Amino acid sequence: MSDNPAIAAITASGVPFRVVEHGPVRSLAEAAQVRGVAVPDVVKTLVVRLADDDYRFVLVPGGRVISWPKLRALLGVTRMSMPDAATAKAATGFERGTITPFGSSTAWPVIADERVRGREITLGGGRHGVALAAPADAVLAVLGATVADVSDPEPPASKG
Repeated sequence: MSDNPAIAAITASGVPFRVVEHGPVRSLAEAAQVRGVAVPDVVKTLVVRLADDDYRFVLVPGGRVISWPKLRALLGVTRMSMPDAATAKAATGFERGTITPFGSSTAWPVIADERVRGREITLGGGRHGVALAAPADAVLAVLGATVADVSDPEPPASKG
């Protein structure tokens, strides 16, 4: 793991953390189970593009999705998008499913949904099957995150 930029960056940050290694997971519930945490503690790091070469990391707890109207209002923009997998990797250095603000090739600003505060959370760990577990408040402080209500409950899965 010494070649993992996410682990190197969180170590250098001084945030107390532990590495959780697990095999492949197929769902949020499965990720929570193998990490030994509740679903809301599995925090997704999503990348949004405001313009060419202008991105933000958005931290969203499990069971929730980005609220585009809330996020646009917070950022004062009318348009933004989620980049495709190749663009997200070019912007962060990480593949989807492994993305974390820690050790990203560019230190994009971080926005965190307010519901992550006060919890121990798990974030992508820079590699598939690796997560970083850390106190959310310490993570938010060291990343200089903007904390706001930027999510909505995930809609129920459709049947059929």
